[in-house]
Amino acid sequence: MSCVAIGTMFSLAIFLEPMAIDTQWSRAGISSAMTLNFLVMGLGGFAWGALSDRFGARIVVAIGAVLLGLALVVASRAGSLLTFQISYGVLVGLAASAFFAPMIALTTAWFDTNRGLAVSLVSAGMGVAPMTISPFARWLISAYEWRTAMFDIGIMAWVLLLPAVLLVRQPPKPAVAGGASAPVAEGTGMSVAQALRSPQFIVLGLTFFACCAAHSGPIFHMVSYAMLCGVAPMAAVTIYSVEGLAGLGGRLLYGVLADRLGVKPVLIAGLVIQAIVIAAYLSVSQLDQFYVLAVIFGATYGGVMPLYAVLAREYFGQRILGTVFGAATMLSSLGMALGPLAGGMVFDAYASYHWLFIGSALIGLGAAGIAIAFPPLPRRQLQLA
Repeated sequence: MSCVAIGTMFSLAIFLEPMAIDTQWSRAGISSAMTLNFLVMGLGGFAWGALSDRFGARIVVAIGAVLLGLALVVASRAGSLLTFQISYGVLVGLAASAFFAPMIALTTAWFDTNRGLAVSLVSAGMGVAPMTISPFARWLISAYEWRTAMFDIGIMAWVLLLPAVLLVRQPPKPAVAGGASAPVAEGTGMSVAQALRSPQFIVLGLTFFACCAAHSGPIFHMVSYAMLCGVAPMAAVTIYSVEGLAGLGGRLLYGVLADRLGVKPVLIAGLVIQAIVIAAYLSVSQLDQFYVLAVIFGATYGGVMPLYAVLAREYFGQRILGTVFGAATMLSSLGMALGPLAGGMVFDAYASYHWLFIGSALIGLGAAGIAIAFPPLPRRQLQLA
């Protein structure tokens, strides 16, 4: 479900060039639809997360599934840039936000052991998306044209998501675990307001924001950047797909490492690697070089993303996790909103993406610096007297 929901939204990167050529809309104007996606996704994630805490995840993802297909069908028929920005930027973002926070929160409730791996496996759907939805979109655009391709993807979203909704189930009531050194959520007794004002949430939200602000621009504009460097269009899409495949492996790797070494050190290491790789894109121009960096970049940003949910679960417990993680997702979406628009503006101004990669690398290092301030995870103490 996350593959289809997030994959359809991110497929706008594949539509960017053919849409600009066909409609004469600016790249910044088209890219701003993705910026709207993330802004709306942030607000929607908070609202959907709160609703899932109260009513369960199934009804939330059912509404999201209906809305996603409808939004793509309407966007495919847009006659103006404003209509496209509203239908794709607002409605698709609202629909996609119905999946991430509720489904991840649901996953953390199902698993007490190996929670990092479990969340990584579920979030791997986002890593699969560039290997499936994006090449499919490219094939449809080549065979027909962008409007038909977007319409068909909207219908496909309905066909795949609506039956899958029936498989979503709430977990059984959690059992009380013993053990003197097992992690225990410090915020299990917190209200939502207390949790959102806590130092743990502030650090979590700022790190999530900066992490996403760092990689969103390079991800969204990677296909266009590769084509600008002389890579053929279909080959450029395969770079996007390699990132997705690497992200699938990275989620598994980082999930296992987090369970064994701790979430915080693994997250910090991943953020540092991400910043270095983003800067390295300034020196590549050949397809094989893009592939090498795509493997490292995809594995890293894909691997660190699920770790925020694991941290939120450990800090705040399950009772309010949908709402709290939805709020963190809102901040991350604001970060994600910066990259596509900034990249489009940079290209329109300089006909180059170099300043995008420089700025993204610096923000990535800032994310690693903020993550160092994470408080240690609380431990259960059996003897207090």
